[in-house]
Amino acid sequence: MPFVVVEMWEGRTVEQKRNLVKAITEAMVTQAGCKPEHLHVVIHETPKDSWGRAGVLGIDMTEQK
Repeated sequence: MPFVVVEMWEGRTVEQKRNLVKAITEAMVTQAGCKPEHLHVVIHETPKDSWGRAGVLGIDMTEQK
């Protein structure tokens, strides 16, 4: 039973998540030989105020360009 966990900040639409799960499934079938009916994809969405990096909360980070 292959299991893929995606960790990301919240904010994506249901359609974006639907497309992501489809793309991950297609990649796992093609590249890892998984059967789609056996693959589990779980999306963990974390609010930016509950995730930090380098001592800074996500809500306080600025995009680096």
